[in-house]
Order: sequence, then structure tokens, then C-alpha cells
Amino acid sequence: MKIEKLSNGLTVVLENLAHAPSASVGAWVRAGAVDEAADVGGISHFIEHMMFKGTASRDYRKISEDLEKLGTSVNAFTTKEATCFYVKSLSANLVDSVDVIADMMTGSLFDAAEMEKEKDVIYEEMKMIEDVPDDFGGDLIQEAIFAGTPLANRIIGTPASVGNITRDDVLAYVGGRYAAPGMVLSCSGMFDEGALMAALEKGFGGIGAVGPPARVYKAASGSARIRNSVVKDIEQTHLFLGTKGVSFTDDDVYALNLYASILGGGMSSRLFMTVREELGLAYSVYASDCPYVDDGQFTIYAGVADEKAAEAVGAIMGVVKGLAENGMDAAELSKVKEQYKASFVFRRESNASRMFAMGRNMLLLGRVYTEEEILSRVDAVTVDDIVRLAERYADFSKYSAVAISGCEHDLDGMMG
Repeated sequence: MKIEKLSNGLTVVLENLAHAPSASVGAWVRAGAVDEAADVGGISHFIEHMMFKGTASRDYRKISEDLEKLGTSVNAFTTKEATCFYVKSLSANLVDSVDVIADMMTGSLFDAAEMEKEKDVIYEEMKMIEDVPDDFGGDLIQEAIFAGTPLANRIIGTPASVGNITRDDVLAYVGGRYAAPGMVLSCSGMFDEGALMAALEKGFGGIGAVGPPARVYKAASGSARIRNSVVKDIEQTHLFLGTKGVSFTDDDVYALNLYASILGGGMSSRLFMTVREELGLAYSVYASDCPYVDDGQFTIYAGVADEKAAEAVGAIMGVVKGLAENGMDAAELSKVKEQYKASFVFRRESNASRMFAMGRNMLLLGRVYTEEEILSRVDAVTVDDIVRLAERYADFSKYSAVAISGCEHDLDGMMG
């Protein structure tokens, strides 16, 4: 891996691999839901959509045609903290693929008529999210955990906030955020470095060198506790129990990941064995952690029959408290470490996954963590670390909760 700079100072992370004649390139922008004013919430995601709607040299049809005739896969996504546009291409077509994505990101017209059409598309996307309890509940539990902070902002925005977005808003946001100090280009796979760097310089070297405003983020206090029961016309109760986790840079970031795996990361995890296998209460039950730059969340999910929701919450709490009270042995920790390592190595077999990791880390953390560094930190986690976290996360007075169900649930009564 090596780090280069374009003439405008834009950072490029390169990893040349010899095992397959393909490559992935991602253009990362420090623009996400945490950066948005409430009245135009969702603007980062809206701009992501609009980048595909036409430039001075390509309308939306030609963008698709030019990429598809190269056999190139193109997509984009917006997160709480970043936006990424990426291509995966045959090595022989990488330079031409970069030309298209650079044109999209530097030459989009943001036509007013196309903007109004795309707003309708996003309104339909909002409805789709609300129709999928896993997605809708994920938004609601984040709003509860991070209440009063920018991480509570929905990536997609609201109908009102997206409806407020004007062309001037888009131009101002792009002008401020899509700048060299707030961007990273990440490339992994087989490529000719000289040809690729020339293409990146041609496509992105003209982007402004004045950086976006600094982020000022106040972490969630952890004292908020919101319990929200949402009634919808569905056949199952979807339970989300969540509280603050840790940030990317916290000393416990790997320990919390392993703790989540012990609780609910696989078929032999404690939640799976108790809630599903022993009690038969849920088809899907898991625990997960999600670190951000300055904050993080920890969530437990289960999908259960409406009439078994209280029993399931009791069983989940019993498993979590049982780990805190009774501890664990080294063999159980060793098992989840091996699972982590296997998953990590399997992901790194894909140049797209490697590109995503390098780009995100360089953009948000200012550095790329090596495989050896990550695995050594995983190995360093001890049983005492897990038990310490188990004691912290056994305090359900600090948990928020969401139930999406066909009936009303008393979450306070269930959780105490």
C-alpha cells in the first residue's frame, strides 16, 4: 500500500494486487448525515443520487451506457459520516471507468427538473424503508440512542427536509464539501499505477483545494432512554434494544466487537442458543456494535411473535446479565477471535472490500490500519476485558428500545 497526492493535495491510497485482473476505485467525500442542517436533512444522500443524473457531456442514459459497455459495476452510498462513489472494473478498462465517475462528480448539472423527479424517487425510497421493519427500526433506535446529536439524523432525511432542498442548496453543499481536503481516492486491485494516477489527476486534480468546515461533534451523553412502540400492519414484533457503544478510536473497539459476537454473532452465540434454540422464541436474534468517529452504538435485535415479546425481552436480558454475573472461559473468547479473523481474511479476498476499508479509514481516521495491526489488537483482548464490558452492558436502565409490531407493547414494563 502507498499514499500519493494529486496536484491539488487530494489524497490517493493505492494497493496494487497481482492475483486478479480487476480493480476497484472509490471516491470518498466527508459529507454525511452528521453534516446536515435540519431543514435540508438528507442532502448528502440526495446529491449522491443526483450525481448519476447527467453532466455537460453525458446524460443519465449515456452514463449508464458508457459504464456498461466497459463491463464496469458502478454504485454509490451515503452513511452518517461519508459518501462514496465507486467502480469495479476489469483492469484493462479502469482508466476509462475512472473518466466516467470523475465526470459525474465534477461535472454534474443538477438540473432543476431532474431534481424534482429524483425527489419523488427518494420519497418512494422512504416508504420502502418504513415498510421494512429491520430498516425502519434501525433508524428509530439510532434516533433514540443519539438523541440531540447529529448521529440521530436520518441519512435519507424526511419528506419535508428533502422537499426543501433547492438547486442553490445543492451547489453550495457540493462547493463546500466536495473539496480536496475533504476527499480521498482509494484504489485496490491490478492496475498500471502511472496510467491510473494520470487518470485520477485528469479527473479530480481540478477540484478545489479549500477544505470543508471542520466537524464539531458532541457525543451522546448516554443518559437518554427512549422507549418507542410503533404499531404497523405486520405479522411479527421486531425488537431493538440499544445503547451507546464506543468510537473507532476507543481502546475497547475490538473488545466490544468480540463481546457482541459472544452474545449474538453466530449460531453458537449465547442469544442464538437460548432465545432461538432452547426457547424457540425467534428465527432471527443477534447483537451488533457500530463504531463511528466520535461515538458508537450497541444493539440487540430479535424478531418474535407479538404475544412472545415480553418473554423474549426477559430472555435477552437474562442472557446479557448472565454473562456479566457468571463470566466466561478462555475457550469461548478464543472461538470468537477465530471467527473474527476468518471473517476479516475472507473480506480481504475482495479488492472492493479492501478499497472500502482503506478509503473509509483514510477519510475518517486519517490513516490506514494494517492487517497485522488489527489482528494483533484482536488477539490482545482478554477475558477480563469482555467481563468488564459485560458488566457495563448488563445495565438495562441505560438502554433505549424500539418495538415495531402489529400491537402496542409496554417496553418500560418489560425492561424495568
